[in-house]
Amino acid sequence: MKRTTGQDRSITRQWRPATQAVRGGTWRSEMGETSEALFLTSGYTYDDAATVAARFAGEEEGMTYSRLQNPTVQMLEERIALLEGAEACRAQASGMAAMTTALLCQLSAGDHIVAAKAAFGSCRWLVDNLLPRFGVSGTTIHACDNAAWEAAIRPNTKVFFFESPANPTMDVVDIEFICTLARKHGIVTVIDNAFATSALQKPLEFGADVVAYSATKMMDGQGRVLAGAVCGTTEFIDGVLLPFQRNTGPNIAPFNAWVVLKGLETLDLRIFRQSENALKVAEFLERRVPRVLYPFLPSHPQHALAKKQMKAGGSILSIELDGGRAEAHGLLDALDLIDISNNIGDSRSLMCHPASSTHHGVGAETRAEMGVGENMLRLNVGLEDPQDVIDDLDQALRKIGL
Repeated sequence: MKRTTGQDRSITRQWRPATQAVRGGTWRSEMGETSEALFLTSGYTYDDAATVAARFAGEEEGMTYSRLQNPTVQMLEERIALLEGAEACRAQASGMAAMTTALLCQLSAGDHIVAAKAAFGSCRWLVDNLLPRFGVSGTTIHACDNAAWEAAIRPNTKVFFFESPANPTMDVVDIEFICTLARKHGIVTVIDNAFATSALQKPLEFGADVVAYSATKMMDGQGRVLAGAVCGTTEFIDGVLLPFQRNTGPNIAPFNAWVVLKGLETLDLRIFRQSENALKVAEFLERRVPRVLYPFLPSHPQHALAKKQMKAGGSILSIELDGGRAEAHGLLDALDLIDISNNIGDSRSLMCHPASSTHHGVGAETRAEMGVGENMLRLNVGLEDPQDVIDDLDQALRKIGL
C-alpha cells in the first residue's frame, strides 16, 4: 500500500469492511512506518505567515491546532467513516461527548426533541435534564411503538434520538420506519449504534442522518481508553457539528485515537465471535432464569426485526430475576470468572446491575418507565471460551438457589 492509499476514497470504498478496518484511513509519513504514527502535538509550525492565513481562512489544507486537526485523529475519523459508509466523521473524547455534541450542535432554545424512553442513563439525563436548561423541550416515548413517534411530533420537533439495541433493555427499534417518518417531517435522526457497531448494523443504510458512538465499547474493545465518534454527511459534520466542536473542545486525545485505531483492526473478528458466544450463553440462561433479553433469541419481542437489521445479535444481553436487587446482587457476588463492571464491549465478560450503576442517576421513577427494574442484570459476553462463562454463571446461579 502506498503512503496515501488509505486516504483515497476512490480506492478504500471498494474494499470490504474487514480490509477497511485494518487499512482504511492510514497515512504514512516520509519514514514509511507500517503502524499508524502517533502525533503527540498540540500545535503546528509554518514556513511563512501567508500559509497560516490561508489555512485559517480555509483556502489551504493543513494542520492548524489539535483541537481542529491531528494526523492520528484524522486517520481514526477516516477509518470510522469508511466502516460506517458515511461521508465524514469527527472523533470525540468519550461516548457521552459524542452524544452531547451530536445534539447540542443542532438544537436551540425553542426546539423540541423526541427520544426513546429506554436508553443509556446519561443519554436520558441529556434529554430530561440538560436540554431543558437551554430551552429545548423533550418528549420520551416507547421507541418500539412506531405510532408513538408520529404522535409525539410537534411543529418545532427537530431531532429524533434513540439507540438500537437499547441499553440495557435490548429494545430493537424499526430504524427504517423512524428515519423515513423523520425525513418526511424534516426531522434529523440521531442514532446511538454502540451496541451493534457498523460491523453488525449500518443505520445510514436505513435512512439515518447521524450515527453516534461510544468508541470506548466495541471499537476499542479491550477496556483501555475513552473515545467517541459522530458520523454523517460532510455538510452536517463540517457545517453544523465542527463549529460547535471547534469552540467547545470535546476532542479526543491522539493517544486514545491511536488505541482505537488498533482496536478497529480486530473489530470484525471480535464482534462476530462475541455474538456467537453471547447467543450460546443466552440459550443457557433461558433455561435457568425467568427472562432473557437478547435480540437473536426467538423469544425476543423484536426478534424478526433484529434479524432484518443486524448481522448478528451482539455481545450484550440482559436477564431478569424474580428476587429483586438482593437476588441480583447475590448473583454478582457469587461470580468467579465474570467481572463485576459497568463497561461493555470488552473482550472480557462483564456483568452489572444497571439500577444501581449505569442507570442509578436517572431516578427510580424514570427507571421504571424505561423498564430497568431492580431485578435486571446486564451481561457483556467476552472472548473467553463460552463454556467457561456458562460454567461460572451456572455455579453462581446454584449458589443463589436457581
